[in-house]
Formats: sequence, structure tokens, C-alpha cells
Amino acid sequence: MPSGEPAVAVEGLVKSFGDVEAVRGIEFEVEPGEVFGFLGPNGAGKSTTINMLCTLLRPTAGAARVAGHDVVAERDDVRRNIGLVFQDPTLDGYLSGEQNLRFHAELYGVPRSLTGPRIRQVLEMVGLWERRRDLVRLYSGGMKRRLEIARGLLHSPRVLFLDEPTVGLDPQTRTSIWEYIRELRRAEQITIFLTTHYMDEAENCDRIAIMDRGQIVALDTPEALKAGVGKDRVQIRTADDSAAIAALAGRFGLEARLAEGLVTFAVASGEAFVPRLFAELGVPIRSVNVSRPSLDDVFMSFTGTTIRDAEGSSKDWMRLAMRQRG
Repeated sequence: MPSGEPAVAVEGLVKSFGDVEAVRGIEFEVEPGEVFGFLGPNGAGKSTTINMLCTLLRPTAGAARVAGHDVVAERDDVRRNIGLVFQDPTLDGYLSGEQNLRFHAELYGVPRSLTGPRIRQVLEMVGLWERRRDLVRLYSGGMKRRLEIARGLLHSPRVLFLDEPTVGLDPQTRTSIWEYIRELRRAEQITIFLTTHYMDEAENCDRIAIMDRGQIVALDTPEALKAGVGKDRVQIRTADDSAAIAALAGRFGLEARLAEGLVTFAVASGEAFVPRLFAELGVPIRSVNVSRPSLDDVFMSFTGTTIRDAEGSSKDWMRLAMRQRG
């Protein structure tokens, strides 16, 4: 990759499936050595974008370069310089962990003299060297994910793509996966590009692009994005949510909405506001919660909904679009 060139550069990237525009003219750059995250609900266009960057889908319009190579004109060069861990498992459960990696090494043309030492290096990195001869079907979910990450590293890529790397894993295993990701970034000195819909996971990224319905709605560091929100988030459960939303607008000038089944609004100094809320709202309050700005608040400030609520609406949007296409 030429010195000074971004690890990933995207300009006006579009992907349409008939009348359905899954990715809508996005633009961004990822610097070498950066951990860059795509945050958004399922159906937002994250995986479609990664598939274009990894040459698995041809863009409808726009341009993208990965590791200095054009994803359309230089597909083979792109593929030689990237590793990819898919969202869905792709390991052969009837082979051992080591056999899975040897098969991958053959596909990528890793010299046989280097294959053995490299397999040991990546397996030790993810803590699986002692289990290398076990059949993969006997591995736990977390072990399989770690093996897939090792496989993605085997041919020494410059950019590693991780599509929802911890989806379906329990919190403890998710934490351990992230420990391995941080270690491999240090040891391998590569760029990591990942997608996630977990807020806590996105906090580990150097920068985050928040994606919703095929568009990037915000891009910055996690700290800067949260600082931009400024206000605290207050969530209340009431005897009459519609009346509470109307009262918040009429008496306090606050815009509120239902999110995750709770009346939700943003206000400066949320804890100091709570006593006034109980005294003046005029609607019985059953519970109240105040929290500092989070990435979910950032998502809500740009999209008008929380990422959990957006999960359903994004899927509904895609289903509607596909029906219209038919």
C-alpha cells in the first residue's frame, strides 16, 4: 500500500438491488492501523458495504479502494490484501482447527515452508494452539469465532474485515474476543474494519460511522459523538404515555417519544430535573431512569429512534422495498 494512502477510501458508493437502494452514496476513509467501526441496526447496509469492499458484490455506482487497490478493477489484488470473517460461520466442522487453516493457506498460496510456523503463530495468538487437532464441531461458539479470526489473519492481510464478530456470543465470550482483537492489532499492525450493532462494542473503535437505512448519518470518535449530544437521557414509565408526551411538550417544551416502550427525552442536568418532573408533569410516573449520553443517544439524535427499535423498522423497510420491487 503506497505511503500515506488510506487503508480504505470510499467515494459515493451505491448498491442497488433492482429498485431497492441498500447503500446510498456513502463516503469515508479509514487510516492504516485504525480500528474503524460501522454501527447500525441489522438491515442498515453495513454487511452490503463490507461485501462491496471485499469484492463479493459489485458496486452500482461510486468507487472504493482497499489497501491501495480498486475493488472493481483490481479485485485479485484487493483479495490478496484482506482478511474476512463473515457474520455466519464458514468453518468445516469435520476438519480439525489446523486442517481448516491449512486448507485456507492452500487457497491463498501461502508458501508451504511458511504455513506451519504461521499457523502456530495465529493459533497461539487466539489461544487455540493446544486444541489445534480437535474437530471444529467440538469447539464452543467462542472458540469457533477465534478460529475464524485466526484464519482471516493467516495470509498476513493489511486490512481485516470483521462482520458482526461477536454476534450470538455470551457477554463473557464477547469480552474475550475483544481482548484477542486488541492483541492482534498490536501484534500484526493491521487495519481492522468491523460492523456491529452492539453499543458497548463500538466503544472499542478509534472511530465510528453510524449507518441507518443505507446512509452514514454520523462519523467521529466515540467520545466526540457522545459529547455532541450534550444532554442526559431520561426515560420514564407512566400511567398514560401519550398524555406524558403531550405534557412534556406543553409544560417543559421538551420533545419526547416512545423508545423501547418508555417515554424518552433529552434534557440538560437530568438528575436535577427529576424532582420538577414529578411535581409538574401531571401524569403519574411509575419509574424513572437518567443516564449520561451514550452511543445509543447519538443514534437517536440523528435518526429519531434507538438502535433496538431501529432493528425492527430497518427490517420492515427492507421487506417493503423488496415487495415493491416484486
